[in-house]
Amino acid sequence: MGSIGLTEILIILAVVLLLFGGKKIPELMKGLGSGIKEFKNAAKDDQPANKKEEGSSPTGRTGEAN
Repeated sequence: MGSIGLTEILIILAVVLLLFGGKKIPELMKGLGSGIKEFKNAAKDDQPANKKEEGSSPTGRTGEAN
């Protein structure tokens, strides 16, 4: 219990097909794919900014003793 098997996946797919119909599913998948692509691009664009911030210390000093 707790894991999804082949039977459950087939039942879910059948219900989705009944609810949305065969013509609407490709449109839904296209929208989902473009959303995932936008998310990955935004995450990729944010990474260089984070690396620049990690290199500097908040006080502007690097390892000086007090």
